[in-house]
Amino acid sequence: MTRFMAAVKRVAPWAAQNADGAIALVLAIVIGVVGVLPDEVVPTAVQTQLVNAATLVIMALVATALLRDRARQAPVEETITSGALAELPARLARLEEIESLVGGTRKALDALQLVRVLASKQEIAQAHAEARSGTTRWSFKGGTGTYLRAVTLPECVAAARRVKRHLTVRVEVIDPSNADVCETYAHYRRSLSDVPDGTGETWTTDRARKESYATILAAFWHRQRYGLLDIGVGLSSTMTTFRWDLSATRLIMTVEDPNMAMTALADTFFYENCDTELRLSFEQARQVPLEMYKKVPLSDEPTIEEVQDLFERIGVPLPKAYDGRDVVDIARKALRAMDPYGEPRLRDGT
Repeated sequence: MTRFMAAVKRVAPWAAQNADGAIALVLAIVIGVVGVLPDEVVPTAVQTQLVNAATLVIMALVATALLRDRARQAPVEETITSGALAELPARLARLEEIESLVGGTRKALDALQLVRVLASKQEIAQAHAEARSGTTRWSFKGGTGTYLRAVTLPECVAAARRVKRHLTVRVEVIDPSNADVCETYAHYRRSLSDVPDGTGETWTTDRARKESYATILAAFWHRQRYGLLDIGVGLSSTMTTFRWDLSATRLIMTVEDPNMAMTALADTFFYENCDTELRLSFEQARQVPLEMYKKVPLSDEPTIEEVQDLFERIGVPLPKAYDGRDVVDIARKALRAMDPYGEPRLRDGT
């Protein structure tokens, strides 16, 4: 009896909350039991009447339950429809904006990861070697192009010649005929260090001028010896504290500190914008007429007369104060330049 009462207490709250369903269930059970009783206990006519009547009552209870459930759901549906569902388009639009922002941020971070600092001579030299490997083009902008003459240009030309590959080179250096920019550049270099650099020389206005002349001479000399070399030289009336070296695969930006540089791979935001900067800057520089390379032939060891004639014909004459020794110095810097960061290099890049 105790267990029965406990069971009734457990079932009672549920039955009270679902009275219509409970009544329908009880009626279904009772009618089911009556239906299986023998005719001697409950006559067939009575059974039929009870089943019909109970069926109608059960259907009424089911309809009542459905109506009650609809009445309970109506406020919920109205709340969902007028609230959350009404705000759904705006929330979806906001979600799309967030996804777009996240995607853009991810791309920016991926690009920034490809811009890194090089913190040693070895890293910088390795980056330059990787940039030269297999490249079909090179753009340079800087002071006088000492490293370009010593390493970059001869090695790129030698590599292109080995596989008979076309090579495009664009070089922008300070104008050697502009005394002001040469003095400004020399003063800047001396202000950073008044001791000789890797070439064993200190920076003076005369040295800056000769280094720039040497870059022009080197461009003509290499152009005459490799037919697939498309090289251009621009002369700038302003100096820059950066040196840009850009190949088909990599950008390298160096400063006067030989142990610090920055590099970025091709197809990154930084690389593409620096490429545009170099192109526009070169177009604005004073162009050296490299197309005259056939009219001013240079020997394997250019003579004093050949060098003087070259600069006269291209409109960048040597200073009148220069004698034969100065001309020889320019030729040496052009074809036997010393790597300011390493060992001397010969014309074949060895």
